[in-house]
Amino acid sequence: MTAPGTPTAAGGPAPRVVIADDQDLVRTGFRLILTARGIDVVGVAADGTEAVAQVRRLRPDVVLLDIRMPVMDGLEAARRILAETPGCRVIMLTTFDLDQYVYAALAAGASGFLLKDVTPEHLAAAVRLVGTGDALLAPSITRRLVERCAPGAAARDRVTAAGTHRELAALTPREREVLTLMGHGRSNSELAAELTLSEATVKTHVARIFAKLSLRDRAQAVVLAYETGLVTPGSGA
Repeated sequence: MTAPGTPTAAGGPAPRVVIADDQDLVRTGFRLILTARGIDVVGVAADGTEAVAQVRRLRPDVVLLDIRMPVMDGLEAARRILAETPGCRVIMLTTFDLDQYVYAALAAGASGFLLKDVTPEHLAAAVRLVGTGDALLAPSITRRLVERCAPGAAARDRVTAAGTHRELAALTPREREVLTLMGHGRSNSELAAELTLSEATVKTHVARIFAKLSLRDRAQAVVLAYETGLVTPGSGA
């Protein structure tokens, strides 16, 4: 089994990384792999509580965070890390493809996930990619993940009734249209072609959507599009 997405190495300084996993072999192996590729692993943790403490102290750029850990699981640790350290990015580690917890982590603001049998090259490239502020998951992969794991219609109705749609009130009609198409997995070039806009204009709309809705990246935008009912499983192409 291979990890989803095909990240490519990005330029610029290497990100500073914390690795959190309850298996010593995973922590040691990932640390060796990243260090050998010029990525600075500034700390390791064996459980979620220790991971949160390490991030508070070390202020890394990226945290590799196992979903299932003792004391505090990775999901709760991710929530705390992302709430307390806005500049930090989280990549969730899991043994299971399309784990239900992965959807919850993306909804909480994680930038993507990796399977633990990821190749060394893919691991390093993913860390560098997320370190630049990009999402690890391609929007189309995120969409398939959300369609499999998002709450059912009744749950979405309860969320909508509670006022989640108010989050979209700040968007212009064009921005709502762009967010809807992002929810369907469209890239910037596809958005430009479909809306008859330049890619520069599309990028401006996307940046404004992120700013208005406090989104970190496109993966989180896809999740929000589903959670607000703007996009529903099976709708669109």
